[in-house]
Amino acid sequence: MASAHSDHGHGEHGEHADHPKFLAHHFDTPEQQFDAAKFGMWVFIVTEILMFGGLFVAYLIYKGQEPSVFIEAHQRLDWKLGSVNTIVLLFSSLTAALAVRSSQLGKKNETTFWLVITILCALGFLGIKYVEYSHKFHDGLLPGRYFTAHLPEHAHNGHVLPQRANMYFALYFMMTGLHGLHVIIGMSVLGWVLARNHRGDFSPEYFTPVEIGALYWHLVDLVWIYLFPLVYLVG
Repeated sequence: MASAHSDHGHGEHGEHADHPKFLAHHFDTPEQQFDAAKFGMWVFIVTEILMFGGLFVAYLIYKGQEPSVFIEAHQRLDWKLGSVNTIVLLFSSLTAALAVRSSQLGKKNETTFWLVITILCALGFLGIKYVEYSHKFHDGLLPGRYFTAHLPEHAHNGHVLPQRANMYFALYFMMTGLHGLHVIIGMSVLGWVLARNHRGDFSPEYFTPVEIGALYWHLVDLVWIYLFPLVYLVG
């Protein structure tokens, strides 16, 4: 993949022959620039995984302290909506990868198509999450003092949750909310990449922003792959 960046390109004047327009002045070659950008993104991804990992560990610790409460609380989540969102994100990772491949081949219109599909998938994910959150607000399944699902008026099938279940939903909103924020950021990044692609900035010699944007989107997908079974299925 990096080999596609090894072509130095040729400018209109001799003095620019080894320094194409897309190459930043502090890099000697396109390959060096590509490797630096990709390494920087991987370092960033590791820090993001550590952040979410801390939340996953906190969830497991609290669940270990009150397993019955967590199991009871997780049954109030809609695993079907979570499953649909999982399929949406998995498909969006495929379209993001196809956008990278199209940009490597210099297919501008195809790159635009796959980027648009990826962004639409992100919007679909957020729309489903909005529906899910709306149900939680309506049923009083909120963190802290806003948790009211232990009151009779919020009984589900004649059953109310223990008040301690508010900790489950505090972690639920923290993890899914933070993930949702990453989805919004990912959409913004891909939108910026889409605008640059429309402007004609990318070619088989330079597609670094497309690949870096797709890498970030794969992170969003990866986090959800762990978050979904942990919260929705295992409880």
